[in-house]
Amino acid sequence: MKVLRTPDERFENLPGYDFEPHYAEVHGIRIHYVDENPSGSEAVLLMHGEPSWSYLYRKMIPPLVEAGFRVLAPDLVGFGRSDKPADRLDYTYDRHIEWMADWFDAVGLDQVTLFCQDWGGLIGLRLVARWPDRFRRIIASNTFLPTGEFPMPESFLKWQKFSQVVKRFDVGRMINNATTTDLPREVRAAYDAPFPDESYKEGARQFPLLVPTDPAHPDAVANAGAWEILKRFDRPFLTAFGDSDPITAGADLIFRRRIPGARGQAHTRVEGGGHFIQEDRGEQLSAIVRKLIENTPVG
Repeated sequence: MKVLRTPDERFENLPGYDFEPHYAEVHGIRIHYVDENPSGSEAVLLMHGEPSWSYLYRKMIPPLVEAGFRVLAPDLVGFGRSDKPADRLDYTYDRHIEWMADWFDAVGLDQVTLFCQDWGGLIGLRLVARWPDRFRRIIASNTFLPTGEFPMPESFLKWQKFSQVVKRFDVGRMINNATTTDLPREVRAAYDAPFPDESYKEGARQFPLLVPTDPAHPDAVANAGAWEILKRFDRPFLTAFGDSDPITAGADLIFRRRIPGARGQAHTRVEGGGHFIQEDRGEQLSAIVRKLIENTPVG
């Protein structure tokens, strides 16, 4: 497999992002992750989606570290400082799950609290279904685990089509368009940093096609199997969805109805939260994570 590696200088002096890089190699691919306060009392795993990277969590990491937690934020393969396969066909849903499962084991994670958004949920929740006993709590934000049983919103179908025909995949602009506030130019540039040119964006282009949009999709059956396990997940499961995200609106209600651990939780509809809610309400989300951990002690 041919992989591309973004030069380190692309990540110098990014606003608000001065975390030390860490790397783990799985099957010849280098995966980058943030790992702050490794001796913290609780491990919090922050998983991003597409086409963002761990930069999206720069507002959430410091408050969670200040609260005494260990905070990890990996870059999915094809994004951020992680390696990027050069061939689009190397990006599959199953392969992303295996990459992140191997990373999870390589880092030695166990008993973590997962915060997941966008594809961070499509991958992260599959990991929960694989190892439900290795996750203490889940906070799902602007994400879903589709099986094709419900029609996808028109906003997603338009995005899926657009992602395949647009000549220049302008990541910084796309992130900006899916927030409720206008991002500064240097922040938009930080989202562009992992991609020196279009050849580095094959993963970003392929991801929209990997979402199971109908029951005939090759990954719909696997997601349905994951749901059967999640329907028995009785550890704390909290939803914190933005009120201004047309992509995932309503998915929080499905989680709340189906997952036992969601019963009785203080589910939140975050005002002013767009799809990339971490940009709009990062500090508020950190407080939600902290409160859930403090209110559901283990042992």
